[in-house]
Amino acid sequence: MRNGRATHLTRRGVLAAGGAIGLGAALAACGDDDTKSGGSDDASTAAKTGPWSFKDDRGETAKADKTPANIVAFTGVAAALYDYGVSVKGVFGPTKTKDGKADVQAGDMDISKVTILGNEWGQFNIEKYAALAPDVLISTMFDDAGTLWYVPEESKDKILKLAPSVGISVYDRQMTEPLQRLLALAETLGADVKADKVTKAKKRFEDAAAKLRAAAKANPDIKVLVGSASQDIFYVSGSNLSADLEYFKALGVNLVEPPAKTLKASGGWFENLSWENVDKYDADIIMMDNRTSAIQPDDITEGTWKKLPAVKAGQVIPRVTEPIYSYDKCAPILEDLATAIEKAKKVS
Repeated sequence: MRNGRATHLTRRGVLAAGGAIGLGAALAACGDDDTKSGGSDDASTAAKTGPWSFKDDRGETAKADKTPANIVAFTGVAAALYDYGVSVKGVFGPTKTKDGKADVQAGDMDISKVTILGNEWGQFNIEKYAALAPDVLISTMFDDAGTLWYVPEESKDKILKLAPSVGISVYDRQMTEPLQRLLALAETLGADVKADKVTKAKKRFEDAAAKLRAAAKANPDIKVLVGSASQDIFYVSGSNLSADLEYFKALGVNLVEPPAKTLKASGGWFENLSWENVDKYDADIIMMDNRTSAIQPDDITEGTWKKLPAVKAGQVIPRVTEPIYSYDKCAPILEDLATAIEKAKKVS
C-alpha cells in the first residue's frame, strides 16, 4: 500500500540527516503539497519549432511555446537525459564530491559544463537558477504527494514560480516504469530514441533482466540483504517502495526483508539496527548503499560487521541506491547482481 504522507516525511528526513539513510527528523517539515500522482504513460510530443508539453507523474502538464532549451534538473535526471543526448544548463543535488570529482549520481556528465545550484540537501541557489532563464525544472519523486526531490520545501514556492516543472515518480513501482517515462520525456526534449546507442542500451537492459531472472531461478537459496551504513546505525531496506528492489524481487531475487510491521515505523523504507545487532538477518550477499553520503564498506570499522559471513566471504557489492534512469546505466546494475548471485557461496 502507498503511504504518501508518512513515507514523504521519512524519506526526506532520511537524506536530511547527513545525506545517507539517517534519522532526519529535523528536516521533516514537508508534505504540504496535496497534488496526487497522475501516472500517465503517454508523453505529448511536439515539433522543435512548435509548442511543447509533457504530462508528468503528478498528473500535471508542463507547457512551453517551444521545446525547452534551458533545462534545469536533479543531478540523476540530468545524467539520464545526457545519456539520451539532451543537455541541461543547471543541476541540483549531489554533483561534486569533496575532492572535486563527479558524484556517482552525475553519471557521464561533464560537471564543469553545468551550473551547480546546490550540491547538498537543502541547497538551491534561486538567484543562479533565475539567471539561467529556465524553461523547465525536472526532478524525481519519492512519494505520491508530488514532492520534487531535492527542491527545498522552504523555498519551493519561489522556485516553482520561475518555470514549469516535471516530476517523474520513482516511488512504489518497478524500475522499468521510470525508465520508460524518462525516455518519453527525453524524446519530447529532442532526443533520438531510435538512435543506435539507445536501442542497443535498451536491448542490453532486457538481456540483463533475463540474466538476473535466470540467476535467481538457478540459485533460489542465495539470500540478498540490502543495507546502508551510518556512524551509529545500520539500515536494512525493505523492497516495497524502492523501484530497483521491487524489480529485483519481481525477477525472483531472494531478498532478506524486515517484517512489514517493523518497516511501518519508517513509512515502509527500512529497519534501524544498532551495530551490535547487525547480524539480526542472515544473508549470503549484502548490497551496500553506494552514495557518497553513506559510509562505504571498506570504511566500516565495526567488529560485528567484519564478522558477518557475507563480509568474511567477500560477498558485499554496491547498491546503486538512486539509479540514473537510463537504460545505459540500469543494465549494469542487473548484470552485476546476476553475476554476484551466480558466483555466491551459500554462507547463511
